Amino acid sequence: MDAQITLSGNVGTDVEFSSGDGWSYARFRLACTPRLIRNSEWVDGDTTWLNVRARNATALNVKESIKKGDPVIVTGKLRTHAWSNADGEKFDRLVVEASSLGHDLSRGTSTFTRNERADSERPEVVLAANQEQGDTDAA
Repeated sequence: MDAQITLSGNVGTDVEFSSGDGWSYARFRLACTPRLIRNSEWVDGDTTWLNVRARNATALNVKESIKKGDPVIVTGKLRTHAWSNADGEKFDRLVVEASSLGHDLSRGTSTFTRNERADSERPEVVLAANQEQGDTDAA
């Protein structure tokens, strides 16, 4: 069973991006700070920091779209990343493996640009190519 979660917060670090032969990876820290009423005034609560990771096409879009300070909504799988240092001390941190994310439109506006797809991924191109070849049932 996966722990699917949705979070809103602010991008707290610059997006780190790396890529190689056939893969892309992006990560940033997300600051989730609740607003609370105390003594009849709105104040910030304690900030929860989470790491967000995105892969492949999503990572490329994060690199081009998300900047430090941006309000975002992130949906993904909650994971625990555990490791040990050279002295054998154990550490862990929460990581969200993002499946979807974008700007929080309750806090501002954004403009969407659709990714270009290869011709083989575009149904209208496949249909036209099949019709030229006389195969009207394919698509």
